[in-house]
Order: sequence, then structure tokens, then C-alpha cells
Amino acid sequence: MVKAIIDINEDEDRVLNFVKGKFSLRDKSEAVSLIINQYEQELLEPELRQEYIEKMKNREKEPTVRVKEFRTHFGLKWDV
Repeated sequence: MVKAIIDINEDEDRVLNFVKGKFSLRDKSEAVSLIINQYEQELLEPELRQEYIEKMKNREKEPTVRVKEFRTHFGLKWDV
């Protein structure tokens, strides 16, 4: 485990205290970990997540369909 000393302003401290209280966490370190994990799940690029890699591996195994005219096959209009 890595230990870090960080400087935060009063508003950021209030947010940490709010997260700590809302999720019944023991200390601010757990609140920071929760926020970081939430950020990772929601905002990082999907190709960095293991679920995305597994999903793409499963998609590779799916059968493919050959299409001569893509737009007509899928009923798309020619609004160019």
C-alpha cells in the first residue's frame, strides 16, 4: 500500500467527509479510495477495463454476415 500526503481545500475536505459519512467509511483514506474506484469505473476509457477486453473477445467468436449494399441491407436512406 502506498501512503500519500495531499493538500486539499475546505470544500474538498467537506466532500470527503460527506462521502465518508454517507457510505459509513472508517476514515478519509477509504473515502478517497471509493472516489477513485468510482472514477475508474465510470470515466476511464473502456479499453482499459478488463470487462471490455472480455466482451470484445466474445464478440470475435460471433458469426459475421456478408453484405453487398450496407445501406439497402439495413434500410438506410441516402440523406447525404
